Amino acid sequence: MTDTRIRLAVPEDAAAIAAMAVALTEEISGRLGVKTFNLEPQKTASLCHMLLREEKYLALVAIAEDQAIGFVGISEGRALYAEGALATMQEFYVAPPFRANGVGTLLLSAAAELARKRRWNRLEVCTPPLPEFDRSLTFYERHGFEITGGRKLKRLFTSTE
Repeated sequence: MTDTRIRLAVPEDAAAIAAMAVALTEEISGRLGVKTFNLEPQKTASLCHMLLREEKYLALVAIAEDQAIGFVGISEGRALYAEGALATMQEFYVAPPFRANGVGTLLLSAAAELARKRRWNRLEVCTPPLPEFDRSLTFYERHGFEITGGRKLKRLFTSTE
């Protein structure tokens, strides 16, 4: 395994995180054959910088050879079904050359440790129940995640609504 360290992201990591988020969404859209996301790198970097600065978004970054090679973006929330605090891993990405190399496992372990420190009752992740994402599902299950059912739905709002 590459000598990799995981650390909590700071606003200065925003450009690297945004680039990986763009790569992630392009990969997902490519697998689905539908452009599901429309992230613009500069706009995404600015948003990421603001959210990290305001601590409204957390990210753990995997660093190897002085470069960011992966990240997990996390949102904290509250829910009755979770009996209080929970967190959702909104994005999870490891650059292709570093996959199947233990980097994802390091990121998940760091996310679990962060969950314990912040006293979150649950750590959740959503992956589509589609054959294109079977490897992702197997990866999460291998690390203790369980299928809870349901489907992720969205409704978009524009500034005119």
